[in-house]
Amino acid sequence: MNIIIPMAGLGKRLRPHTLTTAKPLLPIAGKPIVHRLVEDIAHVCPEKINNIGFIVHPGFGKAVEDDLKEVAKAVGAEGKIYYQEQAMGISHALLFAKELFQGKVIVAFADTLFRADFKLDTNRDGTIWVQKVDNPAQFGVIRLNEKGEIIGLVEKPTTFVSDLAIIGIYFFKQGEKLRNEMQYLIDNDIKEKGEYQFTTALEHMRQKGALFVPGQVNEWLDCGNKENMLQTNQRYLEFIKDQKLVSEKANVINSVLISPVFIDDDVTIENSVIGPHVSVGAGTTITNSRISNTIVQKNCTLKAALLKDSLLGNFVNFEGKSASLDLGDYSTI
Repeated sequence: MNIIIPMAGLGKRLRPHTLTTAKPLLPIAGKPIVHRLVEDIAHVCPEKINNIGFIVHPGFGKAVEDDLKEVAKAVGAEGKIYYQEQAMGISHALLFAKELFQGKVIVAFADTLFRADFKLDTNRDGTIWVQKVDNPAQFGVIRLNEKGEIIGLVEKPTTFVSDLAIIGIYFFKQGEKLRNEMQYLIDNDIKEKGEYQFTTALEHMRQKGALFVPGQVNEWLDCGNKENMLQTNQRYLEFIKDQKLVSEKANVINSVLISPVFIDDDVTIENSVIGPHVSVGAGTTITNSRISNTIVQKNCTLKAALLKDSLLGNFVNFEGKSASLDLGDYSTI
């Protein structure tokens, strides 16, 4: 089994954080988004994951690439890096990793996390993972027949088609067939809205006899903007609250931690109340503060802070009071 993760986007909705950190490497409950994604997939995958291909922008740099290879290694796979400079659609992006489209393949978008209790049926031609939504007009959705088989994919329907939204994770039993359909779009310059669309390749496969079925997840978690990041961090902390989330290398002095919270190595917390739903990165110092529903990344210094619903980057220095902050790396207030 191979996994391909396109993640070359610049994450503009999460600026200023993505000016210095690739969006899939921003932390959720102490681990990068893409690390959580790979763990989620491994949890429902009944077969060994051999390779994970990360399609990145060349500007991400070697440190990011090394981190991604470690993410793959953590689930027993080999990480491979592919480069995409120009955004021309998902089918175009995926073909940079065309060598991995051999046999069973999972394609997963790097800003989508999920919770599911099913095991993937790898005998099916393909599975498109979905979740019921209240506002299907804002999403790509699937159409089903009476057998529960997918008979169509509709992007942002103007009239009701289905309330099963495509979350951005797909399984294919024969990756070669998908690769050929994507290559056909490129070779024949078949675009929609100026891009080589992934759904077009899927629809061509379906019309040629591929039988796709839905895989419905219990919860779909987005990481596209600050508010969604905080909500996803909150949900993950709830999911894993029975695990050990406070490092033995943290120094908590005369302070209260309201579960669930994640506290990384070499964090110092003094005369403060932290939580619930707070993640604090390694090397951070917090004194005389009250913080809730917040992500604080690495090597920050917070003094006399009253923070709620905040997202702080690395090496942030903050002293004072604020209801909600959104500060990028190396900010000082």
